[in-house]
Amino acid sequence: MHNRDKNNLKRKGVIVAHYGVAVEVLFNDTGERSTVRVKRNSGHVVGDNVEVKGELLNRQRRFSELSRMDTRGGIHVVGANLDVLCIVITCEPLPPPGFTDRAIVASRAAGLTPILVVNKSDLTCFMEYFQDIKRSYSGSVTIFSVSAETGSNLDQLKEFFKEGHRGVFVGPTGVGKSSILNRLIPHLNLSTGEISETKKRGRHTTTVSTLHLLEGGGELVDSPGFNDFGLVDTSINELAAFFPGFEKKVANSCRFRDCRHRDEPGCAVTDLLEQKQISEERYATYLNLLTELEMIDSDPKYRERRNRRKK
Repeated sequence: MHNRDKNNLKRKGVIVAHYGVAVEVLFNDTGERSTVRVKRNSGHVVGDNVEVKGELLNRQRRFSELSRMDTRGGIHVVGANLDVLCIVITCEPLPPPGFTDRAIVASRAAGLTPILVVNKSDLTCFMEYFQDIKRSYSGSVTIFSVSAETGSNLDQLKEFFKEGHRGVFVGPTGVGKSSILNRLIPHLNLSTGEISETKKRGRHTTTVSTLHLLEGGGELVDSPGFNDFGLVDTSINELAAFFPGFEKKVANSCRFRDCRHRDEPGCAVTDLLEQKQISEERYATYLNLLTELEMIDSDPKYRERRNRRKK
């Protein structure tokens, strides 16, 4: 095919890597890959379905997007057309307080299914930690116990993704996200950081957002620096319904429809607390998230932006 004919041909594909001023597109028809230049603030992200004609890139409508908020209040889309958020945690290093609950809420608010991937089952601290995680989350999310070091139970994670899921790995620095990807995708060889003996944290080494095809089906996105969540897509009224452990209690259970589960009479959530079905620590996390959302919601510009994104 002549170059002129090739440049006039519209080809559909998916963005599998983003380099700032260029994206790598995997074409649906041939499986070929091509790099296409884009403006730095073009808005294209890994997972976007696109139509390419020469050097022109046309993004197709997204059915989902996962976003985060930076320290200045700016919103950044991490990945598009995802259906699963893989939250990687471990006993060493422990996640920051409230991280797991925040990640689950953010996932559900974005329309994704959260799963917990508890890594480093080979460590001596693992079993006690894993039992705590199961007590807190087994009724709310699917939990996988794995070891990137030994490969233990990673076949179960592969089988899950063979159902056709596209997920993104998130988690604090040092939990082994890239190490798990290296196990799931042979010959990938993502760089992994050394663990500091003083802080027990790995240096984050992934620098480019990338989408990877799993053998047998499914896709995984590795995104750099995704260590924390701003509650970009969550409203105050949705928080309790998305918060793990509350979801089955808040639906039509509280006396007042606008109950925020602080100290209102007839509150189903505070009943859970009194019955010790949810810990004081996790209830404190809920209250912190609620206060954060109330502060955000007091900003008309942000509230308008969130409502516009949800349409």
